[in-house]
Amino acid sequence: MFARVLRVAAVSLALGGVGFTAQAQTSPAPAAGSPAGEDPVVAKVNGAEIRRSEVTRTIASLPPQVQQMPPQMIFPAVIDQIINGKLVAEAGYKANVQNDPEVAERLKRSEERIVQELYLTREVQKRITAERLQEAYNKFKEENPPQDEVKASHILVESEDVAKSIIADIKKGDDFAKIAGEKSTDKAAAQQGGDLGYFTKDQMVEPFANAAFAMKPGDVSQTPVQTQFGWHVIKVVDRRQSTPPSFEEVQEQLRSQVSEQVIGELVEDLRGKAKVERFQMDGSPMPETPPAGTVTPGSAAPAPAAPATKP
Repeated sequence: MFARVLRVAAVSLALGGVGFTAQAQTSPAPAAGSPAGEDPVVAKVNGAEIRRSEVTRTIASLPPQVQQMPPQMIFPAVIDQIINGKLVAEAGYKANVQNDPEVAERLKRSEERIVQELYLTREVQKRITAERLQEAYNKFKEENPPQDEVKASHILVESEDVAKSIIADIKKGDDFAKIAGEKSTDKAAAQQGGDLGYFTKDQMVEPFANAAFAMKPGDVSQTPVQTQFGWHVIKVVDRRQSTPPSFEEVQEQLRSQVSEQVIGELVEDLRGKAKVERFQMDGSPMPETPPAGTVTPGSAAPAPAAPATKP
């Protein structure tokens, strides 16, 4: 199974081109003059050296399930695939495939995509300033104001009678958490004594949320609460207002969001300065869009406006 996955991955690398090239550039070979031990030769093909860095770059380009395999298993197999690739490439060069017009065409397409990626990456890096990220964070806080939160525990059972019996036992002094651990069908919460943590009203099903948010800290349900999951006995532990995440906690999310905005602005600006001509699939001129309200042959005339009515 491993060999088959690796062969498929290796072929996709050989044929995919751009993805591998772009990823390889993120892991450059050691600088000239660096000690040989940092990047030793791990194989030779007709005298041409294959260094460890080439193997590690190739591994980094393989599917995650392959990368997670033990190094002692994957390293020799990847070397074999690189050797095979070198031999095939060498045979191709001997057959002068490098002079085929298709090679030049594919290289041009690959170069164009890499130039796009690098240009956008560099422009985004230049345009994402601390001020712009702070503005995005301020907008995030405006759009996500603090909300009321309740911290509650619950005991979930299958029938109303069982829930009523539990409420009676709690009124007599039985421990809520102990009962939750023994009887609640919500096994995840039961392991925590029924604790559900803090939640906002919209995070729970409506009957449960309405009941919990109508209670005060320390209150226990006087009557069972029914939802599609069963019958609940609720204990409210605390109430508070949520606090927005810190800038550091959402920084990567903000950076991704602002990056998309920057790319959109950049492309829009480029299109605004360019002369763009579009044609139909057969190369014929694109028909002009008629002005609003114009009746074209075969189309229905616009409907008359409805008469005004008195309030």
